[in-house]
Amino acid sequence: MNSFVYDIPTKVYFGENQLGHLGEELSKYGKKVLMTYGGGSIKKSGLYDKVVAEIKKAGLELFELSGIEPNPRVSSVNAGAKICKEEGIDVLLAVGGGSVIDCTKYIGAAAFYDGDAWDILEQKTDVTKCLPVLDILTLAATGSEMDYGGVISNPETKDKIGLMFPVMQPKVSFLDPTLTYTVSQYQTACGSSDMLSHIIEVYFNMNKDLYMLDTVMEGLMKTIIRYTPIAMKEPDNYEARANLMWASSWAINGFVNGGKQQAWSCHPIEHEVSAIYDITHGLGLAILTPRWMEYCLDETTVSKYYQFGCNVFGLEPKMEPMEVAKKSIELLSDFLYNTLGLKSTFTELGIDDKNFEIMAEKSVEIGGLKYAFKALTKEDVVKIFEMCK
Repeated sequence: MNSFVYDIPTKVYFGENQLGHLGEELSKYGKKVLMTYGGGSIKKSGLYDKVVAEIKKAGLELFELSGIEPNPRVSSVNAGAKICKEEGIDVLLAVGGGSVIDCTKYIGAAAFYDGDAWDILEQKTDVTKCLPVLDILTLAATGSEMDYGGVISNPETKDKIGLMFPVMQPKVSFLDPTLTYTVSQYQTACGSSDMLSHIIEVYFNMNKDLYMLDTVMEGLMKTIIRYTPIAMKEPDNYEARANLMWASSWAINGFVNGGKQQAWSCHPIEHEVSAIYDITHGLGLAILTPRWMEYCLDETTVSKYYQFGCNVFGLEPKMEPMEVAKKSIELLSDFLYNTLGLKSTFTELGIDDKNFEIMAEKSVEIGGLKYAFKALTKEDVVKIFEMCK
């Protein structure tokens, strides 16, 4: 078992009616606030007016950047960084889901860099400084509200890159489950698919580590499987939304990693798909994950699938391990495609095989897949893509 360091310096206000603390928290970092958000849903829901009122009540000066994309573009990062430099912004406030928070983190870093923000993603410059980032979460999915990573797309190069810099960790996150009541069934399903994938990327690991962490991950997966259908049928069910929101944060804030040292597989593969086709990240993961699991299953890995099937889906431990493994993949697929209603193939999304080779090559090169749960080559990834057709 490997040693590890665990540190999550994000302060969380969880629950209803917590925005009264927004002004005091922002004021700790300065007077000029840049609020970032997406396509305007926060205005339709009334959240925008509430946030602006709290900022003005605290006597702070407000600037805005709207229109941040679902797969955030580097152009939005550059636009935000430009405002920060020209206006002397002190603190950033991201209001939205993971895409808005990811983009805002890189805005905070790019504010201290004179060149194109894409240089940061290409690791041509190090990130040692970042403007303070606070956020108000409106979608349970990426966990960006409680980690220091983020993913940015560049349509010109058709690249999508995710990196992690400790200085980008949010200072304060406001997690009010009622703000997710308006999230559609589709986005709720995609968000839960993303959460499950975050956990599976860590859980499927042959390294010996803390038993306690595996049980936590199993509990998180069971929580997502239990409450997502409820949230989809009853969008204003507080219990369901609260469980999903908190599971989202804990799926990827580093706690369940322990001392595990392993590259992720499905995320770097999916990033290449959505970089070209601009599909919803969670949907891409839903299509890829069961096929990746099927591809990686053999006698050397079957024990992890057996544990997953018995402890998450309640399969009979007396069954043969390989039988449990295959059944667990079937049950996960059924949950994603039938219970959640997500599309199950690339063909349904209009994706053919013309870019399989280049997407596979980039995912292996950028994602370090030779260090994954099961080492993957370009040829392996192409085969997984073929399984998704």
